Amino acid sequence: MRTSFNIPDDIVEAFDRVWRDQELESRSRAVREAMLEYIEAHSRLESTTGEVVALVGFDYRHHDVIRDLHAVQHDYQDVILNTSHTHQGEWCLESLFCRGPSERVRELTYRLRDFDAVRRVKVMVIRDDA
Repeated sequence: MRTSFNIPDDIVEAFDRVWRDQELESRSRAVREAMLEYIEAHSRLESTTGEVVALVGFDYRHHDVIRDLHAVQHDYQDVILNTSHTHQGEWCLESLFCRGPSERVRELTYRLRDFDAVRRVKVMVIRDDA
């Protein structure tokens, strides 16, 4: 299947450097591997049930979204045990240590991904009782 994506030039250039450095045969191969990693990373959270302990890390442009992010975190204070925050220029890195129903942690993750000013959201399920 052929498809096209709108991706900023700087991301494509960095992606091309990485797959070439790894001596993969083509950009298509690298994209397939990246897609598989994405699927694997998100499938575990999707299939996890019951109580979990998880770390949710994300980076964002502070001034563009801070009030909205605080509102989301208040909505999920039933699962957020504590947070850690650091400034890196206009970007911030935040980590949320969570415990509770997997459904709530999953919802929180999806809410964080809804903001354009949030660049990445990574979830690490540390323990699940399923």
